Amino acid sequence: MHDPDADLIQRAGKGEARAVELIVQRHAERLIRLSRRMLGDGAEAEDVAQEVFLRVWREAPNWRPGEAKLQTWMHRVALNLCYDRLRRRETPDAEAGLAVADPAPSPGDVWLEAQRAERVRSALARLPERQRAAIVLCHFEEVSNIEAASALGVSVDAVESLLARARRALKTMLADVAPDMGELGDVRRE
Repeated sequence: MHDPDADLIQRAGKGEARAVELIVQRHAERLIRLSRRMLGDGAEAEDVAQEVFLRVWREAPNWRPGEAKLQTWMHRVALNLCYDRLRRRETPDAEAGLAVADPAPSPGDVWLEAQRAERVRSALARLPERQRAAIVLCHFEEVSNIEAASALGVSVDAVESLLARARRALKTMLADVAPDMGELGDVRRE
């Protein structure tokens, strides 16, 4: 297993702040996207990403090369932080902070696409946490099932099962929105 961040995490472990800066530059956008899709809130997503990078800084001296890729470990930490935040919420607010920006020329098209994307995001928010995490990792963040399994702490078969259940649930929830929707339609845009 080749870890493209191995050198950076080793340098960070020796106290090199620039190495952590490079890790942040390389992974911040992806972690924020992952967290925003899990939580439905941009500010919370940034807080989660910041906490992940604080943990990278704290854990870098103890990092054991070869056990996991840094990116996979960060995904797992981010997911766990998202799970914690979701559990602390008294009532999930899947509608908060989910505005859609679409560059389509027609205002009517923009509105229709925004409504469709909102429905998809709302359906995604209603999935059980682990199913949502599997979908977000594999479809939105485009990590392999093997990496997703490692990030979720489950087997590859379990990830495939989570994905299958999530797809079935989304298909049912969104049948009236996009009956011919393939994998997940155009919901990757934000």
